[in-house]
Amino acid sequence: MTAQTSRETAAPAEIRGVLLRPEDRPSPSNPLSASLTYGWRALLKIKHIPEQLFDVTVFPIMMTVMMTYVFGGSIGSAVSGAQAGGDAVGAYVQWLIPGVFAQTLVMITMYTGLTLNRDISKGIFDRFRSLPVWRPAQLVGALLGDQVRFTLAGVIILVVGFIMGFRPEGGLTGVLAAFVLLLVFSFCLSWVWTAVALLMRTEQAAMGVSMFILMPLTFVSNIFAPTETMPGPIRAFAEFNPVSTVVGCIRELMAGTFDLGSITMVLVYCAVLVVVFGPISMVIYNRKS
Repeated sequence: MTAQTSRETAAPAEIRGVLLRPEDRPSPSNPLSASLTYGWRALLKIKHIPEQLFDVTVFPIMMTVMMTYVFGGSIGSAVSGAQAGGDAVGAYVQWLIPGVFAQTLVMITMYTGLTLNRDISKGIFDRFRSLPVWRPAQLVGALLGDQVRFTLAGVIILVVGFIMGFRPEGGLTGVLAAFVLLLVFSFCLSWVWTAVALLMRTEQAAMGVSMFILMPLTFVSNIFAPTETMPGPIRAFAEFNPVSTVVGCIRELMAGTFDLGSITMVLVYCAVLVVVFGPISMVIYNRKS
């Protein structure tokens, strides 16, 4: 009886010794690795549901071709001073492509929030929040995964633009600098739609609010026409619009002008978006049941 009792008391101790050996424990994930893991999950979703790339493949081509040949003859003459016709369209291509490049990436940032809202409504993020990982990793990873979608959309816009005659004076360096800056801005802007997605109860509501914000930001700006051609109040809004600042900086970089003031202003907008909407998103996320 004594020997049996000693074995029974020793067994849990041996088990604890095995379970609690530090060398056998997996190292906890750090914020970077956790975020990259969730970002990889977002890419796997694209692999299994490739039709969700429709917005970054067909939409950029449609917007570029439609806006160029519908408005190029009239707006192009105002932009370049050329006569209406082929010369005006060619001049408008040089003006429009950087603007549509920025508009497309800004518009598709909305889908980050829609995808997040869909996952939350299915209860997937309830499981994620129970895991012992850096809490913001689930949101940061989703945003990082969407950078691939943004990159694909940007490449399509530039390829279509080159086919249509777009020739940036800044060369490859200017295009790459503009691309990187726009990806950074798109990542920071996605935090706005993350907060919207967490606040709205349905995907349709999140889309409605996102479009309500995006439409004036993208269309009342310098994307399609110079702000000088707009009436007073509209012009004031367009010049104050942060999208106009981003588009202006993109045009400068692609033209070979590296204006430190413009780049700094865009980065300030990026910092404000993250500082304001990042904590708001996390507060809502932590309290969401």
